[in-house]
Amino acid sequence: MAETTERLLRLLGLFETRSVWTGPELIEVLGVTTRTLRRDVGRLRELGYPVEATPGVGGGYRLGAGGKLPPLLLEEDEVVAVTVALRVGAQGLSAIGEPAVRALTKLDQVMPPRLRGEVAALAEATALLPGATDDVDTGVLVVLAHAIRDRVRARFGYTGRTGRVSDRDVEPYRLVATGRRWYLLAWDLQREDWRTFRLDRMAGVRASTFRFRPREAPDALARVAAAVTHTGDAHRVTVRYATDLASVRRRIPAAYGEARAVGPDLTEVVSSADDLGMLARHLVLAAADLDARMTVLDPPEFSAAVEDFTARLVRRAAGPTD
Repeated sequence: MAETTERLLRLLGLFETRSVWTGPELIEVLGVTTRTLRRDVGRLRELGYPVEATPGVGGGYRLGAGGKLPPLLLEEDEVVAVTVALRVGAQGLSAIGEPAVRALTKLDQVMPPRLRGEVAALAEATALLPGATDDVDTGVLVVLAHAIRDRVRARFGYTGRTGRVSDRDVEPYRLVATGRRWYLLAWDLQREDWRTFRLDRMAGVRASTFRFRPREAPDALARVAAAVTHTGDAHRVTVRYATDLASVRRRIPAAYGEARAVGPDLTEVVSSADDLGMLARHLVLAAADLDARMTVLDPPEFSAAVEDFTARLVRRAAGPTD
């Protein structure tokens, strides 16, 4: 019995690493006969795991959605609550963003259809305070996470920095959360090159059935960091803080700005954004947290954005006037 239980757990683990396995593949990996594999699949179904079998070319075994939930030690209302919490975590908290997406992907794989409606209703009724991240549909995160795991192409409409809309067909490799935005590192089949895409600029995201052979991918974090600080946004600004480099780097992550020491207790930061007002908010609040004077070096219009933001802070602090 112990051997059978261990084999069932291993079979479940295989379904987590890839969505579809052919019978011969499972037989080889598990070291069992066809009859034993079918018996094990039957046992999983009895336990409530919705294992589906598809015959023919491209078919195989997969852990599908529907049926009763597997024994995760969670009641159905707890599953709904956890899923909604993970959606919020994936959108608003960079520290748990990527683990939340992985967990969402696993729950999405086995969640019964009737619970999906409850999750969607609660998600629509849940709001995040602005400023944490850009609005990203967690359904898009889950679709892309599935495509990355299963090594299948993804397709979506994309709005570039200039406003031009185009259809993209890509091989997705990695999702990266910067704390403000989500990005996808992918091989662009039209341009035949590595590209980073902002998820908030995507529309109609869907995974195809076309599998791809993995390429040797560049470092996803370095690629996204370079795209964010150099070419990812419409406006690029340079400021100086009257404090040391280490303090600035603790307050302003590399994804938000490129910092370098230019003198004793003097640090220069280059950052970028589509909205100068939002950038002014981030950099001015950073100066306040650092208790350091901030000087705008470039461009001149950013000085106006900083003055506008500080003036609004002063008015808000003063409160309503008669």
